[in-house]
Amino acid sequence: MRNKLIIVESPAKVKTIKKFLSSDYKVEATMGHVRDLPKSQLGIDIENDFQPKYITIRGKGKTLEKLKKEAKNCDEIYLATDPDREGEAISWHLSEILGIDPSEKCRIEFNEITKTAVKNAIKKPRTINMNLVDAQQARRVLDRLVGYKISPLLWKKVKKGLSAGRVQSVAVKLIYDREQEIKEFVPKEYWDITAKLLDEGSKNIIEAKFYGKLDNKIEINSKAEADALLEKLKQEEYKVYRIKKGEKKKNAPLPFTTSSMQQEAYRKLGFSTSKTMLIAQQLYEGIDIKGEGTVGLVSYIRTDSTRISDEAKIDARKYILEKYGEQYYKENNLQTKTDKRVQDAHEGIRPTSVFREPDSIKDSLTKEQYKLYSLIWNRFVASQMAPALYETVTIEIAAGDYIFRASGSSIKFKGFLLLYSEDKDDKDEEKDIILPDLEEGRILKLKKLLPKQHFTEPPPRYTEATLVKALEEKGIGRPSTYAPIISTILSRGYVAKDKKFLKITELGEAVTKLLTENFRDIINVEFTANMEKELDNIADGEEEWVDVIRNFYGSFQKALRNAEENIGKIDIPDEISDEICEFCGRNMVYKMGRYGRFLACPGYPECKNTKPIVKSIGITCPKCQQGEIVARRTKRGKTFFGCSNYPNCDFVTWDEPIKEKCPKCGNYLVKKLNNKKIIHKCLNEKCDYIHQLEGQD
Repeated sequence: MRNKLIIVESPAKVKTIKKFLSSDYKVEATMGHVRDLPKSQLGIDIENDFQPKYITIRGKGKTLEKLKKEAKNCDEIYLATDPDREGEAISWHLSEILGIDPSEKCRIEFNEITKTAVKNAIKKPRTINMNLVDAQQARRVLDRLVGYKISPLLWKKVKKGLSAGRVQSVAVKLIYDREQEIKEFVPKEYWDITAKLLDEGSKNIIEAKFYGKLDNKIEINSKAEADALLEKLKQEEYKVYRIKKGEKKKNAPLPFTTSSMQQEAYRKLGFSTSKTMLIAQQLYEGIDIKGEGTVGLVSYIRTDSTRISDEAKIDARKYILEKYGEQYYKENNLQTKTDKRVQDAHEGIRPTSVFREPDSIKDSLTKEQYKLYSLIWNRFVASQMAPALYETVTIEIAAGDYIFRASGSSIKFKGFLLLYSEDKDDKDEEKDIILPDLEEGRILKLKKLLPKQHFTEPPPRYTEATLVKALEEKGIGRPSTYAPIISTILSRGYVAKDKKFLKITELGEAVTKLLTENFRDIINVEFTANMEKELDNIADGEEEWVDVIRNFYGSFQKALRNAEENIGKIDIPDEISDEICEFCGRNMVYKMGRYGRFLACPGYPECKNTKPIVKSIGITCPKCQQGEIVARRTKRGKTFFGCSNYPNCDFVTWDEPIKEKCPKCGNYLVKKLNNKKIIHKCLNEKCDYIHQLEGQD
């Protein structure tokens, strides 16, 4: 019997994979990357074709010694790191360390951690794909050159501790540009007119919107135009001119990609991108399920493909036919992405078994794991279901030469909507609007004309979801980078969260201006997107990685020299607060630290007073009846509410207390979000009072 060693990245995978294999297989984990560029220096030999100088990552010595020892005692070694460029690079590093010839068939990969997938992968080992390794190496070298060359410039010209990243700087610029759009936006006035009309035969009221003339839409841009039009419309007879009836089809959404999963998890579950990826990784690597043991629940979660394997389609068909019936299944209904950037070696994100329903394993999952797994499972099954069908009707009503329109729709067949409805940023979801039955030529009585003034609105600030969408659409970064990009720009203080929106900070604005003025050809969307295409070309074997870096570095080095000579010292004054330092009487200022903003005395180093930022909500503490309830932030940025007398009073709650008292016990009520609806709940755990606010449907 031959001893075999399988090397993966995560200990969680070790536990999952071990149960699938016989005792002659050993499974070990690298605990992530094993080699990288040194942190203390550039680590790239620019004079020698940009060759990277890799070193063992601090703390990985023991892990590598263990892997070397196990490798010596094994006849076969399989490198089973993640099925992407980064995973390929880790396998190459392992082959270098363990003395494995990359031309040997030592590399295996699987899109899901299931018994079938793992065993099939072992039957089909391949050589390490050096094109993928080179593409990942080129990305790493590019990022190191930009980061380690520009960051010292920022330390010198702005302040110490700043950093610049090739992709993160472009993400910050998107947020900066959006802020400029908002500042420069000039609202334009427009009006609409609604006619309330009575069908005297049926006594039904119909509301119709002014459209214009039959052959062209008329825009109403001022009160004077609206008033003049109203005078004419009051004199006209209203008659049903034309009724158009039809049917509209709404196709099922595609299975999740990394980007669409992050966006939907943000909208539906309120998860940040980093939280979504953390939980998704747990579902992918394996969860201990009662009655099954440790099993991977979803396919690989870093993907830009929506392709689904034939086996998964067959299982989905069987499930849908058994659960919902033949009318709910549609053969070959999947649209597929044709974008050249899509790395179609992966599948879309899906459950490893469609028959493992979320509720059947709920007891084995955390609350958050259950929510995300349900979202992935529902989305996948819905993607294989029949379209929804709507009956539509448009009624055109003539008022002399003018036309009013009323549109309605009602669902005829739910199809995939039986299981899943996609959230949209523009809130364009279908709603039933039932119009009364009318015939063409019917005279209607004008009851009222309702003019309404509007103003165009500026584009909204980005949320995490809409920023991910923009990054994907513009070709910036890859599925594995979206969450780290957002985490980095927040932690560095270039961007701050204002409720759910991402807002540029003064620091972010200053750094962005400096970078765009001096590195215009590098810190921009088009360059970054084109560089992604070049990295793709390297992965496809169409370009050499050294040539790509060489072409980049020439113009970059010139820009660096010019910036060093032309940029003067940039002073960013601290934002002054109303908080008075109790030790020296100065107004405290806002500073950015590792865990976000805090208050500090400007008299440092004479006065070293610092404070967390707290916000009073105007409610007396229900526990000590002396302090005020204030909003604070955890180190991870999550808001909680506690007593201002802490540590003398330890009252704390995650939910925001409100001034209204509980009608049952007299305690304070708190505001909670329950199934996307706001409720008021008693703070007293022994009291069951709950009040759902009206008007949220």
